[in-house]
Amino acid sequence: MRVSMDIELKDIPGQLLLALKPVSEFKGNLISVVHHHEKRTPRGTIPVQIVFETKPDKLDDIVASLEESDISIVRIDEKRYFEHGAVILIGHIVHTDIQDTIDSIDNTGYAEIVDLNLSMPKINMASSASLKIDAVSKEHLAQAIDILKDIAEKKDLLVIEPIKSQLGAI
Repeated sequence: MRVSMDIELKDIPGQLLLALKPVSEFKGNLISVVHHHEKRTPRGTIPVQIVFETKPDKLDDIVASLEESDISIVRIDEKRYFEHGAVILIGHIVHTDIQDTIDSIDNTGYAEIVDLNLSMPKINMASSASLKIDAVSKEHLAQAIDILKDIAEKKDLLVIEPIKSQLGAI
């Protein structure tokens, strides 16, 4: 996951290193540091924004370590999902328990169904649904779509994936 964190540092030597140390200790990957040394907060501290990538289970450790070092955390913004995809399902989607299908993706811990649009023309006719999927990586997005394909086969549903461009592969 990518984390953007606003912190406040005291204007004494070594504070920035003290703030970055937990990111390194817990195997985070530092993306950027914006240090506004010329600015001061109303508390007289220096505002700093750090952006890093880390495993979701390490964020609490990083936050605890910063708090133990008396670093003030003003805001934390997490972005867990970087990849986005979509598929279309066709068949008796509602009658084959769409909630079970959604839960199978949401329970992976690495992907989620974030949008669903369903079209049901008549009770006994096949319906169609577009599902938007967010995942932590391209590999996890592909795994989530594979799970959908397995479920669709068991439920006699058709899965239509977006056409992938081959222009970059030449």
